[in-house]
Amino acid sequence: MDESTRGGVDLGESTRRPEEPTRPPDATGLFGFDDETRTTAPGTSTRFDPAAAPDTGELLDRIEIGQRIDEFDLLTGLGSGAFARVFLARQRSLQRLVAVKISADHGTEPQTLAQLDHDYIVRVFDQRLMSGLMTESGRRLRLLYMQFLPGGTLLGVLRWVRATPPAERSGQLLLDAVDAAMEEKGEIRPTDSSVRAEIAELSWPETVAWLGRRLAEALDYADGHGVLHRDVKPANVLLTAEAVPKLADFNISFSRNLDGASPVSYFGGSLSYMSPEQLEACHPGRARSAADLDTRADIFSLGVVLWELLTGAKPFDDTTAGPDHHGDRTTLEAMLDRRRGGVEAAALDQVPPDCPAALRRVLLTCLAPDRDQRWSSGSVLAKQLDMCLDERARDLVDPPPHSWRLRLRSWRILVITLAIGIPNVLASLYNIGHNDMLIVSRLTDAAQRTFTLVTATVNGLFYPIGIVVICYLGRHVITVPHGLKRGRAFDAETLRAARKDVLLLGERASFVVFTLWVLAGITFPISLRLATGEIPARGMVHFLVSLVVCGAIAVAYPFFLVTFYLVRCIYPMFLRHGDISADDAVWLHRLGSRCTGYLAVAASVPLLAVAGVTFLRPSDIPEIIVAVRVLCVGGIVAFVGVYWLFRALEADLRALERVVDPDRSMYADQSPARGAAAP
Repeated sequence: MDESTRGGVDLGESTRRPEEPTRPPDATGLFGFDDETRTTAPGTSTRFDPAAAPDTGELLDRIEIGQRIDEFDLLTGLGSGAFARVFLARQRSLQRLVAVKISADHGTEPQTLAQLDHDYIVRVFDQRLMSGLMTESGRRLRLLYMQFLPGGTLLGVLRWVRATPPAERSGQLLLDAVDAAMEEKGEIRPTDSSVRAEIAELSWPETVAWLGRRLAEALDYADGHGVLHRDVKPANVLLTAEAVPKLADFNISFSRNLDGASPVSYFGGSLSYMSPEQLEACHPGRARSAADLDTRADIFSLGVVLWELLTGAKPFDDTTAGPDHHGDRTTLEAMLDRRRGGVEAAALDQVPPDCPAALRRVLLTCLAPDRDQRWSSGSVLAKQLDMCLDERARDLVDPPPHSWRLRLRSWRILVITLAIGIPNVLASLYNIGHNDMLIVSRLTDAAQRTFTLVTATVNGLFYPIGIVVICYLGRHVITVPHGLKRGRAFDAETLRAARKDVLLLGERASFVVFTLWVLAGITFPISLRLATGEIPARGMVHFLVSLVVCGAIAVAYPFFLVTFYLVRCIYPMFLRHGDISADDAVWLHRLGSRCTGYLAVAASVPLLAVAGVTFLRPSDIPEIIVAVRVLCVGGIVAFVGVYWLFRALEADLRALERVVDPDRSMYADQSPARGAAAP
């Protein structure tokens, strides 16, 4: 979909609701605390006089709205913190509005952002080092200018969330917060926007997943370029006029691709959004250092942001991590203790009733105390959040607590056995009755005894072979889900093999059974002919025709029953773990294509029964006509059931394909946020 943006940065907080006063913006302090904002009134247009200043803070305080610095006319203040000020400015050379951030010249923010060109990361144009603006220590000020975003930040949205009862929150709340921010800046709300129309139709949990998916993609892109953000928080997520989020403020990020960049040199962040390992790196008594952090620390911080947006409160009670607590040992120890225990029960009770179980699970995985238990990358998290937007897919992966799909997961062997066995038993009964009436009953007693011996031998040989082969082909289907349920960890290759076996077992089992029916169709008449010589050629044709009909039954019905069960109940279990390969989309797509062929086989069962009558002698028709009618009526009824399974299976495969690879899905034209729930 088109998510065209105006790009840029806006550290101002436009959060005024009709009944609320305007609240000041927030900016980042030493550890990401929200410092008290210093507001300035508009001044007259003057050139800045670079007088000497004792430190960076005082030098920044002397910059006023209305002044011109370099080629930028400062129009209004957007944000102010301990080490930087942000202004809305007009760039004279290009006559455009930009956001200008002025701070001391330290860190690698410009070099870091220069590596990043992504839809959900703020785009920096350039920097200027101002030699005339210098502290007593000789450090110059740096001017960083970037695109201007008029939609405020998630911190502003969060204030709207807290002022709105949970039952009244929806995607429209996000749009209202963005519109209020734009109104304060004199911007006009965009019209005829497909993105805004999509957001307006979302529930609030879906809106949180919609935002989170894009921010997860931004983190994954940054991590792919060797960049860790390390200060993900609502104030650092900016919004376009269409409410599209962009991650900003990489001033404490660390890039592994920059010469001389040290993670210790740029360490910082906001304590209440930090992961346990990042808090340990802050702790002077812990051995962990900033160099130990990886993208899973950013994923934890994003989880805190999304949880706070979802519920209006943070998942951990970090009231001690406020402006009066500057990361002392006691504060850090208390915060670490809370995070080691996981999300508290009080926070879990604040999850809104309309929150899908999938989103709750995804966020709790982000907030896992052990980083090995979190999502391994932003890409995996993005797919999980994308699944939360698909009603059918998320219901498959996280069924309601009392769903039959959840209960049947523990009965894999029984369900698969019945799904394969019942159609084959019915086919066997038809085959026995058909051939006994037309052939066996007309043989001599000796030939009938021989037939019984051949039947026992063939069945005694083929049935065990079929069971062993199917069990071998489905070994991962039996063992891996059982291990996952008990918390056992499997390597990526084993999980990949299990997912493939789950999707192919229905077809493999049908092929094995059909092969055995064909072998039996050949073995029975040949053995009897050789043993007794009493079976005429017409009788052998009858054997073959009846076994073809039975083979069609053995192929079509077990395929749909087994595949429907495995796709509906077992395969989604693997999507909870996130280790999905690109092959999954191919497997799902091919399985969907083959379902049409098996549906045609199911439709052929009554037709084959009628066609078999043409091989009978007129005198045989009265004897067999009842069995043919039963088969035709039963085949039609069974086809109706199979067709229902086919349509449900088709919808399930579409939903799952959207989850594992939304970009390549052949069903991308269907809205992922409004898929029908699985019955």
